[in-house]
Amino acid sequence: MLRLADGARRLRVAAVLLALVMSLFGARLVQLQGLDATTYAAAAEQGRLRTVALPAARGTIFDRNGVALATTVDAVNITADQTLVSEYSDPAATAALLAPVLGIDAAVLRERLTGTSRFVYVAKIVSPAAWRKVRVLDLPDPTIDGLPGIYGEKTSKRVYPSGRTGANVVGFVGADGAGLGGLEYALDDMLAGRDGTATYELSAGGRRLPSGVSSEREAVSGSDVRLTIDRDVQYVAQKAIAKAVASTRSRSGTVIVLDPRSGELLAMATAPTFDANAPGGSAAADRGNRPLSEAFEPGSTGKVLTAAALIEEGVVTPQTPITVPNRLTRADKSFKDFEDHPTLYLTYAGTIAKSSNIGTIRAAERLGDLRRLYPYLKKFGVGSPTGLGLPGEASGALLATDDWSATSGFTMTFGQGYSVNTVQMASAIGAIANDGVRVAPRMVSRLTAADGSVTEPEESRRTRVVSAATASTVRSMMEAVTRDGGTAPLAAIPGYRVGGKTGTAQRFDPSCGCYSGYTMSFIGMAPIDDPGLVVSVTLQEPRSALGGGVNAAPVFRQVMSFALETERIAPTGTRHGRLRLITR
Repeated sequence: MLRLADGARRLRVAAVLLALVMSLFGARLVQLQGLDATTYAAAAEQGRLRTVALPAARGTIFDRNGVALATTVDAVNITADQTLVSEYSDPAATAALLAPVLGIDAAVLRERLTGTSRFVYVAKIVSPAAWRKVRVLDLPDPTIDGLPGIYGEKTSKRVYPSGRTGANVVGFVGADGAGLGGLEYALDDMLAGRDGTATYELSAGGRRLPSGVSSEREAVSGSDVRLTIDRDVQYVAQKAIAKAVASTRSRSGTVIVLDPRSGELLAMATAPTFDANAPGGSAAADRGNRPLSEAFEPGSTGKVLTAAALIEEGVVTPQTPITVPNRLTRADKSFKDFEDHPTLYLTYAGTIAKSSNIGTIRAAERLGDLRRLYPYLKKFGVGSPTGLGLPGEASGALLATDDWSATSGFTMTFGQGYSVNTVQMASAIGAIANDGVRVAPRMVSRLTAADGSVTEPEESRRTRVVSAATASTVRSMMEAVTRDGGTAPLAAIPGYRVGGKTGTAQRFDPSCGCYSGYTMSFIGMAPIDDPGLVVSVTLQEPRSALGGGVNAAPVFRQVMSFALETERIAPTGTRHGRLRLITR
């Protein structure tokens, strides 16, 4: 009996234990099927989710007439999940199919597809047409659809329809789409916009599930920028200066076309230049913006600024007699003109027309204290930033009067001893064209945001430098430069009254701390009695013994003629001025 009772107890204990185990399994099953189903499904789903960036469309850069200088087109980055490539195919087979479509060596592609990374770039900035070809590629295995692990990521490509035209102004972008030069860099925050994101669910084979989980945050496009630059004027300016640089074997050259009334720049050209679509194919120096980055002593074009100061101060008139010897000694330094000559008997207008350094010094000495020139040079903008905001600008230099040497005042009268960039000098001469008021140069006319709102920059700062009467008088002297007896008859344009000033200055070379070679230039305006445009031409280190009147003035004539026609600026119809240049 005791043996039976013990057996019954053992059976009951076993039954209880079995029931307990079964209840634990049941509870776990309920947990798996019910309580934690959402959590486990979410975890599984998360493993199949993919998030990609939706690049914002970069704003377009237009010229003044709405011609696109920089725009964005659709492109695709091809990416890969190396684990899926290896699981469903093999890197070599996939690479062999991709190579002829992408134009990339199969060995290079095989290396990019091999590994355990869930995300690698296979090829960047591929055309949509090429991506469509990739999407229809198939492995030999009929059980596998397409190329597992190969994806397309929407992106964009920056293109420059005009290539070299305006490249130094517009700039370029890097591989990541960020601005690296010119306006692309200066206005990057406004052009770039804000990227969005898209998240979607993948199948086990790596394909997007049309009915799967997805979410998207839209990208916000960048602002469009409209410039004051005229593409056609820019093109002509670039062609003209490139030809002059080649013919004179100059190191470089620049051309500026300026509306002196508004301060708008219609062209900012330089040579050598580069193709914005392939910036890496050019030297770094050629990708910069020389009209702003290169500071130099202007030389005789600076005599226009001196003339404005002297006439405004009332110490000379265009007909004031000036005796010009072959040499002039001041502060133990002997000064000379570009060429030797016998003693000349000129009017002050004659010293400008013939570009006499000695005549300019002797006229300026009538101020009594040459430091009286300083405030005029400051108001003309010498040594001050242009305000254009482009990278790499050199503001030039103008020594404070306390730092002048014994000869500083004399050299400054004829444009040496201070430095400018080309835009600064064009703006300074623009003040003479604009009845004595200098208008700060500008290049951006308006910004248009993605929502259509328009922002216009503030009005250009205006500075009264000299009176309208003084400016008119100086213009009449500049006209004499382009007439018989002046240094630049090659600048004359049939049917128009033209005025300007030549410049041939010793060029300071910072690499040796010495003067080496010359800067040759011509800056002029038309029509001289009602100026609508200023054109500045500069050549650095030309290997030519001839001055700015021969090397630079013809470039001025070509560019100015085209710009006058483009802007529909008609001749005024008035008669040429007649200033006496010599006294005997």
